[in-house]
Amino acid sequence: MSDRSDIGEVVDWRTKGVWWPGDPVAAADFAARRDRLFDGPFTWPLLVLRESALARNTAALADFTHRHGLLFAPHGKTSMAPALLDRQLAAGAWGITVATANQALAVRRFGVRRILLANELLEPGVIRWAADEGAADPGFEFLFYVDSPEGVAALAEGLKGAEGGRPPGVLLERGVPGGRTGVRTREEVLELARAVAAVPGAGVSGVAGYEGPLSDADGVRGFLRDLRGDAEALSAAGFFPGRAQPIVTVGGSAWFDLVAEELGGMVEAVPILRSGAYISHDDGLYRRLTPFNRLPEGGDALTGALELWARVLSAPEEGLAVAGMGRRDAGYDQDLPIPRVLRRADGTTVPAEGVTVRKFDDQHAYLDVPPGLGVRPGDLMSFGISHPCTTFDRWRSIPVVDDADTVVDVVATYF
Repeated sequence: MSDRSDIGEVVDWRTKGVWWPGDPVAAADFAARRDRLFDGPFTWPLLVLRESALARNTAALADFTHRHGLLFAPHGKTSMAPALLDRQLAAGAWGITVATANQALAVRRFGVRRILLANELLEPGVIRWAADEGAADPGFEFLFYVDSPEGVAALAEGLKGAEGGRPPGVLLERGVPGGRTGVRTREEVLELARAVAAVPGAGVSGVAGYEGPLSDADGVRGFLRDLRGDAEALSAAGFFPGRAQPIVTVGGSAWFDLVAEELGGMVEAVPILRSGAYISHDDGLYRRLTPFNRLPEGGDALTGALELWARVLSAPEEGLAVAGMGRRDAGYDQDLPIPRVLRRADGTTVPAEGVTVRKFDDQHAYLDVPPGLGVRPGDLMSFGISHPCTTFDRWRSIPVVDDADTVVDVVATYF
């Protein structure tokens, strides 16, 4: 768990969406003021997190993985926020997944002791760092991918002269034809395993894959069974002597129901799920794709926790309004933001039904507004977002509000 005061999280003039021209204040002290969202020291646009949704989402995946016999290493690249990683670990997460070496270094500084780098690592210096961390802290565990001879060579170079402690664990990555990284066949998995085992001080920890490129359930099931078969083949070949068990790890944000069916409760291997976007969920991509839409819990098991509030700046034509937010403030790689609520200048609220975001500029959103809604300059509108990973990284600090719109925390991000 991270000591966020040691990290130095503050609110000051650099904090987007907060009007703070005075001296810096510790983020914890700012949160302790319990400012109200609509009459506190805020400017617009402002991204906030809803506390009740965060709590619900955290509990939903923690409960799901526990019930289905899966370890959980949620992907930290979604938020890169120590406050949210702390929530996930406190709810029972086995460790934290990252995508890059810099993210690994950051989450280590946050105090995380199990890190899974879900990419091939080709920098020997980073591998040496991980080995040194394992020597200094026997409880530190670091895993990363290998999918090529070049990856094995980087591993060998990084471990030269390393002594003592827990060495980094190597996961052999399997991919899908036409997909992303990873070898494509079991023969290649076994060949890589032999090469890794020949590196002094190294060993194979298991297999890993990403099912995201697959668009249908049958394809995902087949890929998960391939990974399971890879683990069994590695065990049969003697790469896990004694009572050691291989790891089998997959992403699973859109398919964790199938992961649970195919890998949950394995006794011959250790299944680790790496879903990440669930912590905030969204009102677009993941609302459509969440496996809870197919499960008894229902599609409302997760709730969009991110709300982007923006001021209506102009209503220059019938049916058109312009809000003060744009590409600098919200991700738009999957969908444009989704209007939620209109808050009029007098404080009354109505659903933003029929409003759509037509297009984005850097700092402006063009809104199609239905007749009769009466959107005027000075009104505020909240927007849900689609694909949270590309919105978190636009905000250095994000207030957390309760259901009475009172600030209860400030989440800092480190991208």
